[in-house]
Amino acid sequence: MKLNTRFFASWILGSILMYALFYMWHGVFLNDFKKINFPFTWLIIFTSVAYITISFVLYAVYESKPMKNVYNFFVRGVLSGALVGFIIFIVSIVVTISISRNLSAEHLMLDCIWQMVEQTIGGVLLAVVKVFVVDHRHEEA
Repeated sequence: MKLNTRFFASWILGSILMYALFYMWHGVFLNDFKKINFPFTWLIIFTSVAYITISFVLYAVYESKPMKNVYNFFVRGVLSGALVGFIIFIVSIVVTISISRNLSAEHLMLDCIWQMVEQTIGGVLLAVVKVFVVDHRHEEA
């Protein structure tokens, strides 16, 4: 993984987009922010760090050896995003299993689908930025 303009542009823009999607879904559509029992500033800080990390992991998955076998950058972004989204869903369910006893199968499926969609959109943006951002410092003459 090269730390160049493509990496930083993809990483930062991906984290901003996924954070915006998170905020729209949980803050606007579901009104989850009204249910938190701690300061809103903490939520903003913790989720910002989380989405910066998620975007970094998404980039690493996109650049991984198995994903290099997928030659279409768009499909590679979709697959990377869907995989990362599913893994995040699984981890979040395991972490919150003790406080989410009343979740229905429909709720779990919707949550899983949303997580995968959110990260897939991030993966597509990452792929598009990576393809279209030019880094002249690493070009050979």
